[in-house]
Amino acid sequence: LANHGHLRVGRTVDSAIWWFVTMERSFQSELMARAAGDPVPLDEETARLTAEQVGGEDVGWFAFQPIWERIVSEQPDLLAE
Repeated sequence: LANHGHLRVGRTVDSAIWWFVTMERSFQSELMARAAGDPVPLDEETARLTAEQVGGEDVGWFAFQPIWERIVSEQPDLLAE
């Protein structure tokens, strides 16, 4: 899948969507940092600690809930049969 974007999976659709959105935002941030100069990468210990603190499936599900609520409120007929 080279040059075809990115893929993401999760235990729930909600967590998969959240991690996809987060990955996209991370890519955008990296591109902006690279455009501004030479970004300084995180050291391995900081990266590992961050992943342990915010990288769980439950975090992904929980973080997606406000987005879902906004989608449903803006498109009330979304779930209509």
